[in-house]
This record gives sequence, structure tokens and C-alpha cells, in this order.
Amino acid sequence: MAEIHGPTEGRNMRHELKIDDRTLSYLDFGGTGRPLLALHGGMSEALAFTGLAAALGDDWRVIAPDQRGHGDSDRAAHYRREGYVSDAVALLDHLGLDTPVALLGYSLGGLNAYHLAAAHPDRISALVGVDATVDIRIPDGPQWFDFLDGLPYTAPTREELLAAAGPAAPFVADGLRPLPDGTGWRLAYHPQDMLDSIHACAGDHWDTWLAGTCPALLVHGTRSQALTQPVADAMTTRRPKTSYAPLDGDHFVPFTDPDGFHRAVATFLAAL
Repeated sequence: MAEIHGPTEGRNMRHELKIDDRTLSYLDFGGTGRPLLALHGGMSEALAFTGLAAALGDDWRVIAPDQRGHGDSDRAAHYRREGYVSDAVALLDHLGLDTPVALLGYSLGGLNAYHLAAAHPDRISALVGVDATVDIRIPDGPQWFDFLDGLPYTAPTREELLAAAGPAAPFVADGLRPLPDGTGWRLAYHPQDMLDSIHACAGDHWDTWLAGTCPALLVHGTRSQALTQPVADAMTTRRPKTSYAPLDGDHFVPFTDPDGFHRAVATFLAAL
């Protein structure tokens, strides 16, 4: 899960494409710089990269989709890795980006980015993984995402939806939006979709991470419980052409230390 920071996007930044009968919404922050495809974390949306786009300035054209089931993009039939990856490829095709582009992904988006880079090495020139691990195990017992069980998707008013969300209200407030038919408000995602997406991440993704051959940067919150220090160290040493940028923070370090995050990404991209 990631917080959303930054102003509402300008009207000319929001676009969409159709994939079969499903809408994929995306933000194109514009500019004449080299393209950077940015994949947000779970329970987040493209607006999470507003600050990064501003920090990179004219050097990079940040393009960020609301990944399937998130933000303004439609819900999907499944949330397995191949679905997320195929959506990203469809977006690159839609934009006419035939030459390799730089790719960044945070958390869930980082895992999707690893798989995209491995499955389509001809489309990706460089990879930035942000606090995304390669070894995901979901043990039995209580989990941090249990709050999704019973979390309402819609309510007649924004206030009622926040009240019904209870302790989760601070985490969902920024993403609330009115229903298209004007009958109420909804979350930025369906809770069941997020549960399905989380469980679909489980597994050993080492082979995928090591299959990538492009230059890579691993940005790591050194106090993260999602990406432990031993795994981060191994990811950096075992994969050729991989740099490491430690930041003092937890899994949400891109949002708790945005300056450090933006600086690490900009330094890596500038060297390409």
C-alpha cells in the first residue's frame, strides 16, 4: 500500500486505452524527455508519482498507469503477474514506444516491473525496483492486510464511506472518488481485488529477478519488513549491473523520505 501525494492531475494528463472491454487509465506527465514507465504499489494509483515527475523535471517523461483494479482503471478478471505485465505492454504499444524505455516499480509495481523486464527485455532499457522483494511468503495467522476483509467498497456519501472504513480511513481517504452515476462514493479499489492481488504475489521470484540483464537500481528502506536487509543484499550482489540505494525508513520510505527517493532515482537515471 502506498500513500498518494501531490495535486489532482491536470485534465490533459489523464488518458485511457481499451484492453478488450476493459479501460486502463494512465497519467502522462508530459515533456520531451526520455520516457519512464512507473508502476505504483498495491492499493495506490498513478498519482503517487506526481512528486517524482516534478523532481525529474524535463529530463524524463513519466508515464504511470493506474494498474488493473486500481484508481480509474477497471477491475480485471484476475490479478496474476501475467495480467499486470500484459497491461504494461499494451500501454507501451498504445503510446508507440517501440524502443526500450526505463522502468520503475514500487512494491507490487516493483514485482510487476521485474517480471516485465524479464519477459520483455527488448522493451526495457533500465530498471528501478523500489522496496520490492523477490521472496514473498504469506504465513498462516493474522496479516497486515486483514483490514480489507469487510471493508466497504461504496457508500452513499464520502463521509459515510470514511466512517464505515473505521481505522482504515486514513489509508483510503486520498483515493476516494464519486461513482460515475452520481449515486455515491467508492474506494480507489475493490477490497476483494486487493486481497486476490496480494495472494497472487506469493512465491519465489528469484529466477525472474536474475533473468533481467539491463542496468538496475534497488531502492531500499533499510527498516522495511517487506524487503529485509539480507534479501536486499543478495538481490544486489547476485544480479549483474545492479546498484543499491539504501534509505533510512520502512516500506513507505518513498513517501516518508521523498527527497531521498527522488535523488536516488534521478542519480541513477542520469547515468544511463
